[in-house]
Amino acid sequence: MVCGPFGSAIKHEDYVPTGVPLLRISNITDDGRINESNLVFLNPTKAAELERTQVEPGDLVVSQRGTLGAPAVVPATYPKWCISANLIAIKRPTLRPHFIQAFMTAGPGSLQLQRAQSSQVQGKITTADVERLLIPRLQDDQRFLIPLDAARSARSEKLAKADALLSGLDDFVLDALGLKLPLPDGRMAYAVRASDIRTVKKLYPDYFHPERMNAIRAVQARYTDNRATMLLDIADFIRDQRIVKPEDDYLGLANVQTNTGERVESTEEDGKGNCFGYVKDDVLFARLRPYLNKVYRAESDGVCSTEFHVIRIHRDEKGRPLLIPDYLAAVLRSSLVLSQTRHMMTGNTHPRLA
Repeated sequence: MVCGPFGSAIKHEDYVPTGVPLLRISNITDDGRINESNLVFLNPTKAAELERTQVEPGDLVVSQRGTLGAPAVVPATYPKWCISANLIAIKRPTLRPHFIQAFMTAGPGSLQLQRAQSSQVQGKITTADVERLLIPRLQDDQRFLIPLDAARSARSEKLAKADALLSGLDDFVLDALGLKLPLPDGRMAYAVRASDIRTVKKLYPDYFHPERMNAIRAVQARYTDNRATMLLDIADFIRDQRIVKPEDDYLGLANVQTNTGERVESTEEDGKGNCFGYVKDDVLFARLRPYLNKVYRAESDGVCSTEFHVIRIHRDEKGRPLLIPDYLAAVLRSSLVLSQTRHMMTGNTHPRLA
């Protein structure tokens, strides 16, 4: 049985710390797994309203847009799940769910879905498109899955090693800079000089948090004279705002991987409305929830969400950037900067960095 997205709107008060998990497009990885690290939960009352599109372990979920038809098998972590808009559920399949998933991601299945998509700027498939998908019936589909599972496991292992190497870049950056940041001491109260408050004209305490001040002092002690500078002295903040066009290469916050700065596929953002233009070698720094540490060095020209700061490095008289863009991006996503920015945000529900 194939079910389309729900029609009942979810409100802020429907989310709870623990309850019925809500599967979203952002939870489906490129290799067809369910990423549970960023799950959100609904209260049981709201989940009951969405019973028609609830899924259980062994069911499949399929994305309607973005990476069209990207399927994933619902895991057994929870007895039941809800699905968000833009997901289609395949309930109680008569074929092995992993076989259906494998066919949908292979050429014949993927091609059917690509041809079925609507002719919108961002293509979309419907519940009817999934229902009409022609799938072969094999007498022994498990035999077909054995080599596929082995290849998938090998790929996952390599990706895990790559992620481990990328996540270790922070230690490399600090070591290369000759910096060692003190560990947070957990203080809830600390002294601030009145002269410092008058100088920066800020009275809120988090701005003077010991973690932030220690990071600044570490740089000042290690890099004296003109060997350290404010970002504003070496770069401009570009706000080239316009409306997204169909042909634009749009980058949303969900397209930038936390901590590594890698660009990833995502359909979490529509890419409509206002955007900022950027050019190759600009550095994009997330202003919304900066603690997620999303920093991207542009590999080509494009447009991005207005929730990014677009940073363009100044150039010398020969047209060369004063800093290598990849170097700036690496420093901006390091704990050296994160320990400063996490104490400079404003706003509770949607914290941003000015």
